[in-house]
Amino acid sequence: MPRRQKPAAKRRELILAAAEDVFARSGYHGASLDEIAGAGGISKALIYEHFDSKRELRACLLEAHTAELFGRLQASAEAGATGEERLRGGIEAFLGFVEERRAAWRALFRDAADPEVAERIQGVRAQAAALIAELIATDPETPDSGAAGSDPRRRQYIEMLAQLLSGGLQSLANWWHDHPDVPRRAVVDHATAFAWLGLERLRDSARETRD
Repeated sequence: MPRRQKPAAKRRELILAAAEDVFARSGYHGASLDEIAGAGGISKALIYEHFDSKRELRACLLEAHTAELFGRLQASAEAGATGEERLRGGIEAFLGFVEERRAAWRALFRDAADPEVAERIQGVRAQAAALIAELIATDPETPDSGAAGSDPRRRQYIEMLAQLLSGGLQSLANWWHDHPDVPRRAVVDHATAFAWLGLERLRDSARETRD
């Protein structure tokens, strides 16, 4: 009896999963379509039925990874009742992605210096910084919250703090990827405490300006 073929969508998912594993292990330039085909137990011809090139395959993976990551961030950040809860929720979601999708994280950031990837990675960082800045600006416990646009100095401080947190969390995630023995809760606790120091400084600055 002939083997029943998997639906096209399932075959595509199989190819992407194999590519994610190989890119995470070997890097984009070190990976080959033959290696991806072997990892997925499929033929290279099948890969070409769904993707024109290795570059297109990686682009699809990066798009899927970033969409999943920011979907998690947005959902968790919106769930908190206070600014600190929302910030902690965002950090928890971010580090949860790193822990639960280790291959995806490694594939996403392993070749961050590659010119072909750098633009997309920069877009990820910009999105993360914008989300963090929004969380800070709308913190109900911060004086004049929601009015960041009316005070250029406050807006600039928020932007700087958001950039620091975004870059710091990425570096922390890369470190944690190599130290999986550290519990996620401990990493989230330390990251939230560090981030909240900046927000406390923002509140103090706002109070001094107002007084």
